[in-house]
Amino acid sequence: MEKRIRRAAFGVLCLLSFQLFAATVSFEDLARHAQYSQVKISADGHYLAATTVVKGKPMLALIDLVNHKGTMLKPREGNQVVDFWWVNDHRVLYTEGTQVSGWDQPFATGELFAVNGDGSSSGLLFGYRAGTSMGSTRTQKVQSERASGELVSILRNGDRNHVMIASNSWESGADGAYTQLFIMDVNSGIKRPVGTAPLRNASFVVDNHGVARFAMGSDSHAYPVVYYREGEGQPWQLLFQGSATRDVPWPETFNRDDTVVYMSCPSTTAVGALCPWDVASKTMKAPVWTNDVTVGEQLILSLDGRDVVGMYAMPGTPSASAFVPGSDTMKAIAALSKALPGESVRIVSSTEDGSKAVALASSDMDPGTYYLWDAATEKAEQLLQRADWIKPNQMASKQPIEFKARDGMTIHGYLSMPPGREEAKHVPLVVMVHGGPFGIRDDWEYDPLVQVMATRGYAVLQVNFRGSGGYGEGFEHAGYQQWGGTMQDDVTDATHWAIDQRIATAGHICIFGASYGGYAALEGAVKEPDLYRCAVGYVGVYDLAKMYTDGDVSDRISGRNFLRSTLGTDPAVLAAHSPINQLDKLKASVLLVVGGQDQRVPPVQGESLHRALDSRGVAHEWLYKAGEAHGFYDEKNNVELFERLTQFLDRNIGGNAAVAGAP
Repeated sequence: MEKRIRRAAFGVLCLLSFQLFAATVSFEDLARHAQYSQVKISADGHYLAATTVVKGKPMLALIDLVNHKGTMLKPREGNQVVDFWWVNDHRVLYTEGTQVSGWDQPFATGELFAVNGDGSSSGLLFGYRAGTSMGSTRTQKVQSERASGELVSILRNGDRNHVMIASNSWESGADGAYTQLFIMDVNSGIKRPVGTAPLRNASFVVDNHGVARFAMGSDSHAYPVVYYREGEGQPWQLLFQGSATRDVPWPETFNRDDTVVYMSCPSTTAVGALCPWDVASKTMKAPVWTNDVTVGEQLILSLDGRDVVGMYAMPGTPSASAFVPGSDTMKAIAALSKALPGESVRIVSSTEDGSKAVALASSDMDPGTYYLWDAATEKAEQLLQRADWIKPNQMASKQPIEFKARDGMTIHGYLSMPPGREEAKHVPLVVMVHGGPFGIRDDWEYDPLVQVMATRGYAVLQVNFRGSGGYGEGFEHAGYQQWGGTMQDDVTDATHWAIDQRIATAGHICIFGASYGGYAALEGAVKEPDLYRCAVGYVGVYDLAKMYTDGDVSDRISGRNFLRSTLGTDPAVLAAHSPINQLDKLKASVLLVVGGQDQRVPPVQGESLHRALDSRGVAHEWLYKAGEAHGFYDEKNNVELFERLTQFLDRNIGGNAAVAGAP
């Protein structure tokens, strides 16, 4: 009798909690795209540029900080600004994106546009639609090119009217042509060639004299490679060659006088390290920074952008560590961090002389706010909130967790508890598995999907299983050819960890994921049929053999080689680890979410599983959006996804079901 009373009381509390959570934040607010996604300051500090959304329309906002005036630049119909850069005191170079079949957000068209800070002299400089005059002063006509252009570098040699761009032709098949380099006039679009990379789809590191010295990327086997040359016109030489199981040092940036290149480098004592590479002797020096996570794109530069002064790291929550004491950037980060406790502060843009900088302060509960830092006064003023309709005090926090997998490997992740119930036990749990799977990881950052579930009363467990990025090449390579193997076991072990910690109760757990995560959700449901009450597969892979025949990865030689290395080729193993072939073990309720235009994981994956379940008479739920791709982008479709997801969870592990097995 006493146990029944406790259950009834607990059920009333859960019902009240769900009502409270439902009032905190609407699905419409969680589905809204950020109002400001990027903010950058001009070289002289006169202007700001920001990507923004006005009445549902994406714009590029140009703000005169001196005269307090602003103008809005509207991209071509249906497009939005994907990225932008101040290339001198008054001119912005930017790229646009358009909705393309198979992509979950606007896809960069490969065109390069430019506009002045006051909104004048706008036009298309490079791309397949280029070729029309931008003004009466134009003396030479830009030619249309079927290629994708991207900014490589702003030139620091005093020439602020030109930039270096890379061009990847569309005319050379799925694997692409060797990347070409050009110096382009930011006013006219006229360009001259300055070299060709020794590999396709290359990225570059440019010295302070405006010369591309390193070309990096993947070879035809999908192995990492780094090339080096002494100067413009000099031959490229292979510097580092990787393999399927061996990464290579990766150039990040030159120092101020071009005598040193900072590289992410191997270390015998740490997962990640940053090493100076001496240009004269071509030798690697001892690390200036080490950590238990890898370098990634985490360099902290001086405010004038010419020196590396520290590193960001995220073993659990973000941290900024300095190896140049007293630098201007670290002073700014320290001051803002003190004034904004609980926020992670990053410098995202600065003037050429370092006198002013734009900082972004954000957290696991906060999409972020931009601030303008004045180095002379050491004070900051608030500029723009990315999503001012989100109230951080209503959001769930992410707590870093770690545990030992069954074979002793340390696994990291994050646990988000429902707001106000951080110390609660036996909460209905969703194990949320990230996509990728390789080189991707869950971070301590605001995530609308996590908030959708946590604010509705669900604990959310995210697992950086082996194969995830950020924990070293050994950890990532340990996941190779382990689809349904040890990668899946790590997720299972995380679930048991949550049960052992009394966070969740066995039988009141759902597993959910997108892309690879969708695979892991269904594979978890068939591999551990008594562990999960329900499973949600969102644009997931359910038949591993189809990875070689369907989807854009298998279209390229390098993509097929990557699959051979990381997925494996044994037909029997692929079949045995494919959820579609194990449905006789399925006990969990299933929700399948599919985008009809998905090219990364074509809809045939979800459709085949849908038909297989129907043929077996297995009731399941189905959400199909013909116009969506590899992850929903449209706000209305995301609202529907959030509603269907939480309704599905409520029916399976929420409400009375959430407490049926609780003490």
